[in-house]
Amino acid sequence: MSEPTATNTPTEPQTLDKAIEAPTQEAASKAGPEPTSALTEEHPPTPLAEEAPQEPADDTDEPENELTKKFTLEEWKALKEFRTQLPEVFAKAFHPDDASARAEPITLWGVSIDPQAPKSDARVSVLLMKFLRARNLNVAEAHDMLTATLKWRTQFKIDEIMNEKFDDTIFGGVGYVTGHDKEGRPVKSDFTYNLYGGSNIKTVFSDVPRFIRWRVQLMERSIELLDFEKVDQMVQIHDYAGVSFLGGRDANQKAAAAEATNIFQNHYPEFLSSKFFINVPTLLTWIFWLFKPLVSAKTFAKMQVVGTSKSTISAALLPIIDKSELPARYGGDAKDLTD
Repeated sequence: MSEPTATNTPTEPQTLDKAIEAPTQEAASKAGPEPTSALTEEHPPTPLAEEAPQEPADDTDEPENELTKKFTLEEWKALKEFRTQLPEVFAKAFHPDDASARAEPITLWGVSIDPQAPKSDARVSVLLMKFLRARNLNVAEAHDMLTATLKWRTQFKIDEIMNEKFDDTIFGGVGYVTGHDKEGRPVKSDFTYNLYGGSNIKTVFSDVPRFIRWRVQLMERSIELLDFEKVDQMVQIHDYAGVSFLGGRDANQKAAAAEATNIFQNHYPEFLSSKFFINVPTLLTWIFWLFKPLVSAKTFAKMQVVGTSKSTISAALLPIIDKSELPARYGGDAKDLTD
């Protein structure tokens, strides 16, 4: 994504709840007990090395797609080791008290994973690589991360949450999934416009568990737009129009931010391509720099703070989002978010 002159590199302030998805372990350990709400979902960059893409060395029958063809030789090596551990991962996640239980196939983010035959679908390799990249190709740490994620999804009852109905009068103007960038990344299939500056901010966070369920559902709906063949990441846009940067957050907002941060850091690895914080007053952009120590350098490099004028916002977004896909309020030709 190009770097417009009108933007600065950030990190996020006040009332946010999402931004990074699963940072590296080192970054996560720095986050502290109460991370800023902007540092929540989608996390470090996809490529870990500058090496040229490599073929999967000694496996002529290795299924591939456009994403796996970009794996480096080092990534292929880690992936092959990781795949051999899937039966153990599944046993720990689903049958911790029955060592004799057979690990059965599951579906994760629309992709069927058979622990006995993980090479059957190139998309499985793409998903597993997300966990490996989130842990800098450390197989043992990726093993633990995947195990914890599978356990969490069961305990959190993801399937039930996906069928839950949320009140549009509360959440209807808070988050959107709309459009694609020039590389076909969906927002949350490509963009997510998170408009937390509305007058119902207190109501949105009045029930923290409900907010977390809504936020996880929005993330899952966004992931449904990824095919894991050509696209496995999304662009996020956080709109701070109307947000007070000086009033602070109440206890519910802080609790929601902390829980959302934990969930997205630990259970949604490598889903962020780039993130924009827009409508941030120029005099307050320095706030984002305070949080630089909380995230990895790779993650920080994926973020940009953008000002408040339509021309400034469009200059930042149009290099990666076609004008026909960009909502009118941001200088594009697409239908506005509130229409």
